[in-house]
Amino acid sequence: MPGSGAAALAWALLAGALLLLPPPPVLPQPHRRNVSETEAQFNTTYTDWVDADLLHIYAFNHSVRRNTTEGVRVSVNVLSDHKDLPVLFVVRQKEAVVSFQVPLILRGLYQRKYAYQEVSRTLCQPQTKTEVETQHFYVDVSTLSLNASYQLRVTRVENFVLRTNKRFSFNATASQPQYFKYEFPEGVDSVIVKVTSAMAFPCSVISIQDILCPVYDLDNNVAFIGMYQTMTKKAAITVQKKDFPSHSFYVVVVVKTEDEACGGPLPYYPLSKNASPDEPVDQHNRQKMLEVMVSPAITSEAYVSSVLFCLSIFLSFYVLTLLIACWESCRQHKRKGLLSAMDSPSLDTASLLGHSRSIPDSFLGRGYDSYGYGSFGNGSSSSTEGVTDSLASTEVSYSYVGQEQFKRRTPSALTRPLSIPMGERSLENVAGRPRLDSLSSVEEDDYDTLADIDYDKNVIRTKKYLCVADLARKDKRVLRKKYQIYFWNIATIAVFYALPVIQLVITYQTVVNVTGNQDICYYNFLCAHPLGNLSAFNNILSNLGYILLGLLFLLIILQREINYNRALMRNDTHALECGIPKHFGLFYAMGTALMMEGLLSACYHVCPNYTNFQFDTSFMYMIAGLCMLKLYQKRHPDINASAYSAYACLALVIFFSVVGVVFGKGNTAFWIVFSVIHILATLLLSTQLYYMGRWKLGEGGHHEQGGRGAAQWPPSVTSPLPTDSGILRRILHVLYTDCVRQCSGPMYVDRMVLLVMGNIINWSLAAYGLIVRPNDFASYLLAIGICNLLLYFAFYIIMKLRSGERIKLIPLLCIISTSVVWGFALFFFFQGLSTWQKTPAESREHNRDCILLDFFDDHDIWHFLSSIAMFGSFLVLLTLDDDLDCIQRDKIYVF
Repeated sequence: MPGSGAAALAWALLAGALLLLPPPPVLPQPHRRNVSETEAQFNTTYTDWVDADLLHIYAFNHSVRRNTTEGVRVSVNVLSDHKDLPVLFVVRQKEAVVSFQVPLILRGLYQRKYAYQEVSRTLCQPQTKTEVETQHFYVDVSTLSLNASYQLRVTRVENFVLRTNKRFSFNATASQPQYFKYEFPEGVDSVIVKVTSAMAFPCSVISIQDILCPVYDLDNNVAFIGMYQTMTKKAAITVQKKDFPSHSFYVVVVVKTEDEACGGPLPYYPLSKNASPDEPVDQHNRQKMLEVMVSPAITSEAYVSSVLFCLSIFLSFYVLTLLIACWESCRQHKRKGLLSAMDSPSLDTASLLGHSRSIPDSFLGRGYDSYGYGSFGNGSSSSTEGVTDSLASTEVSYSYVGQEQFKRRTPSALTRPLSIPMGERSLENVAGRPRLDSLSSVEEDDYDTLADIDYDKNVIRTKKYLCVADLARKDKRVLRKKYQIYFWNIATIAVFYALPVIQLVITYQTVVNVTGNQDICYYNFLCAHPLGNLSAFNNILSNLGYILLGLLFLLIILQREINYNRALMRNDTHALECGIPKHFGLFYAMGTALMMEGLLSACYHVCPNYTNFQFDTSFMYMIAGLCMLKLYQKRHPDINASAYSAYACLALVIFFSVVGVVFGKGNTAFWIVFSVIHILATLLLSTQLYYMGRWKLGEGGHHEQGGRGAAQWPPSVTSPLPTDSGILRRILHVLYTDCVRQCSGPMYVDRMVLLVMGNIINWSLAAYGLIVRPNDFASYLLAIGICNLLLYFAFYIIMKLRSGERIKLIPLLCIISTSVVWGFALFFFFQGLSTWQKTPAESREHNRDCILLDFFDDHDIWHFLSSIAMFGSFLVLLTLDDDLDCIQRDKIYVF
């Protein structure tokens, strides 16, 4: 049949197609590995071998009690040397599986490999809810090697749970880390974990981890969780109960494969000619002996008492200031009542008593010119008489004869005595005197652009013996606005500086809290008390003194300014014509700088480290600079630096501070450049101070160099020296005139003594920096400013006493007490509890325990004492010349 034939053909074709298909692949039979199971016991060493065809399983069991924790430790040692075919150990237990290979390969810096044949690991202990539970765990041993022998031992860890205030010693290596458990006792909210070692190296890591499995206890994973810090000889971590829900934690100790993180040298990495760069290195026995102790930290009551202690110290200054102000007010009222009851004013009484003021012997050591001239552009003596006569009072005459003996200024009225002692000098008929500021009634800028007035400055400011009246001739309103700019500028600087600083340190603290890396911040970990998110609240609290005392100083200045303005409103002649001119702008700037120093120091101590150290020092430079400016302004109110130039110079100082910190360490080129700039700046400033700003290097037409014997040319006469003669020629002309032709001494002896001493000190500091190249450049730069400030202050005190002036009781007490407080403050400052110039681990070697109320350390005491000392120093500057408040300004010497 046709149908059946077609079917047969189809079947034939299908059979042929099947024959043409390739045969199916032959699947390999699964390799049957022999499994050896052993019921193992604790504290028994099992020596065995394993190969690719054998799997060893060791079964362990132990009883676990709910309220008792014991550690279990697995130790293995592979005796065969097959680095490319390691032996794998897998520990299977409840809630966790731990696996590791031997040789254990750990990586170091630059991906270096280190191999360890002996490995020990402590097993994580799962929690049990029953009173007693039998837990099983298994150790599987396998390898791809043909034959690998090993040793296995499982032991119980003694003293696995740390006891409060009990020391425990143990050993650890890179492949045999250790960790222990600590449980918070009742009533303890925070503890401090202290780990110490007699040996600095090998470097180790201390970690605090929650009770979770697995425990990260190897060098390559210990930073994954919890808090940790590197360690050489000391480590301390404060742990709070609120951070651990189980009220317990693990203390993990890991020895690092290399010491570079702790400041140690990198090991020699041997490479033979035939060895691969990836060949691991056997470090042999890299072991460290450590001791751990957990102690309770301070309680919340200690926080409260410490805050109250801090507030009581500084608020007591407010109370003391109020008492002194009340006493001074009562004394003034009594004095006014006594003066009003007298028949004749006290001004005449002093004259009737026959008091006379004489020139100090130090000023009469040799013959002086009456008022000599020593600038590069002085006028003739004839023109001098005309100018000074126009400036003289109606009853006082001046003498300006070229080489005559120095003559005293005497009142023209014969009924007046010559003078009265400096301590009792009072106003002499000031009411009848014409005001000296009539010449300065125009704006300062308009005044200074007049050629004749500029020449008048040369005449006045280069007299051999200047009085404050000579340098207080400008309009008081103009100077008041000029010095107020100091305060407004520093307030603006403070706002723009502080806001990003606060934001940055908050970010630092957040990073520390989130990552747990306590190597970011350089605290004194043995005395770092956390509060909220802050890691070291005590270091922040101790800066409160700067802010409170700075505010108190501003209030004192405000009260003084109010009293002074009231005196001006009632035309008080003492306020108008006597004493050092009162300008409060710099004082306001100083008080603001002190408050900002406290704020920025607190910000720095939120997370002290290498990158934000300038926060703590920036306003220290400003305080030192402002104090020197204020000291100079007292006797030179007309020629003090403007706020813009002063802050520009301070900004330059801070710029060098940052550059020095970043690039100055061991950089010879930087130190050479800085030393040259330091010396040149010292010379330029010395010249500016010596000639009272009346010198120029860029002009030769109107200013002839020379000393007392040099020719002096009026403004309308051109000097014979060409205008294009050059700076070098003018300097050589000065040296020839003063040192060769005349061979005379300096015109301004006292000024020269100060400047010579200043140059000696600054040149010595520059040489010290160039030779020693200290690592702490910021402190070195601050030391330069402080040394210059102390030198100038000492010079001011000496010259004040030489001039016959006296120091009243309050400033004298401030000087003595401030000096004592500064001495104690510096003692605590140099204790050095931490340093960011070293690694964090090396810095912790300097950590010390708290010394005050178990809350404050040495550096906190420095904060307390230095804030008090700065406040006292400001008071000294404020009250130092109070003895001159009743002395005419033309009887107060300039120095």
